[in-house]
Amino acid sequence: MGAVLAVVAAVLNAAASVLQRKAARDEPEDRSFSIGLLFDLVRRPSWLAGIACVIVGFLVQAVALTLAGVAVVQPLLVAELPFTVLLAAWAFGARPGVREWTAIAVLAAGLVLVVVALAPRGGDPVAVPGWTWALGSAGVAVLVGGTVAAGRATTGSPRAGWLGVATGTAFGYVAVLVAAVGAIAGREGASGVLTAWQTWAVVVVGPLSFFLLQTALQAGSLVASQPGFTLMNPLVATAWGVVVFGEQVRGGAWYAMAAAGGAALVLGTFVLVHSPLLGGQDDQDDPDDPDDPDTPGDGGDRGEETAAAR
Repeated sequence: MGAVLAVVAAVLNAAASVLQRKAARDEPEDRSFSIGLLFDLVRRPSWLAGIACVIVGFLVQAVALTLAGVAVVQPLLVAELPFTVLLAAWAFGARPGVREWTAIAVLAAGLVLVVVALAPRGGDPVAVPGWTWALGSAGVAVLVGGTVAAGRATTGSPRAGWLGVATGTAFGYVAVLVAAVGAIAGREGASGVLTAWQTWAVVVVGPLSFFLLQTALQAGSLVASQPGFTLMNPLVATAWGVVVFGEQVRGGAWYAMAAAGGAALVLGTFVLVHSPLLGGQDDQDDPDDPDDPDTPGDGGDRGEETAAAR
């Protein structure tokens, strides 16, 4: 059941990415890292719809994390990317081509290989010593801080790419905290949840992660930012599940299968993020303006679809 809910969360996250990118793309780049960006976005209906998807998706993911370990749930969220491509195609009146469907098939096969090969089980977030939490949390903070600093030092696609990595890392850590809160709730009930530091860490880190997401979406194209969202979230969470929480995975020859699946995930991800169905979302011009000189015309096998995507 946890795996099914993880896929549902991936669909909701994909819808949130498309809706929020539609709203954020019209904001000038100099609004990055500005709280005023959120005040502008809140007046856009597509952004509010995206927020609704974020909230529901987070709740569904939280339930999934209480039913299964982070090393099970978070890799399945990679499915967010193909769902993003398909929803972007629907939102912009385009149609996925052979490249998109092939990449989706490769990514899906890689996801199956990773999940089947690792078959994570067990693990106990409650048993993790405080010093281990402190050390791991400091590592996450350094990684997020470093990538945000790199993003602030650049513009355009590089900025979006760095911020995408920061956002994916932050959301992976939020998933780790939520998994711990769920485990505490199962043992100690509501009183344990209210007194657990992880609960209040979610209250702080969750909104910060959300702000990073908005900044990454505004900074540049989904082509640049989506790999960070897609790959760092499950990578960080799975590493925590196995190394810190003690979730058991299969070893031996299964590692080779997992490595092959991981390679397929990376390949499928980078092919999909270069799809015109995602790139077209970042055209600042009105796709319905017939007088726009940059509006693509007929030509090529994908000309009509690319124009629709833009």
